Amino acid sequence: MKIDGGCHCGAITYKAEIDPETVTICHCTDCQTLSGSAFRTVVPARKEVFKLLTGQPKIYMKTAESGNKRVQAFCAECGSPIYSSAVTDPPVFMIRVGTIRQRAELAPKSRIWCRSALGWLNSVTSMKQFAQQPPA
Repeated sequence: MKIDGGCHCGAITYKAEIDPETVTICHCTDCQTLSGSAFRTVVPARKEVFKLLTGQPKIYMKTAESGNKRVQAFCAECGSPIYSSAVTDPPVFMIRVGTIRQRAELAPKSRIWCRSALGWLNSVTSMKQFAQQPPA
């Protein structure tokens, strides 16, 4: 599937080709911290099918629990996380699904690092729901 996307402010844009069957939710504590949320949703794209169209992401190198290094790429202007990749050649870009324009079509197919999943996630469907920001 061909996709395109970019950061919140529009400084970074990209296009890629992905397999929608490989969309994954990651519950690891690094993804929780780096996303500022309970989990992160990603989809892999090989180097030859991922192309930055505009902008150049800022790179942060993190060390995973395994000791392996991972590149974290984000917009230096708005902070939107764009992708991560292992320090390998060729890299595989784990694109952040929230930055993909076609994200509504990309339902996750698996979850990883579930030992770190927050226990309250199972109750979100029974919570009060609002179509938009509720009045103060």
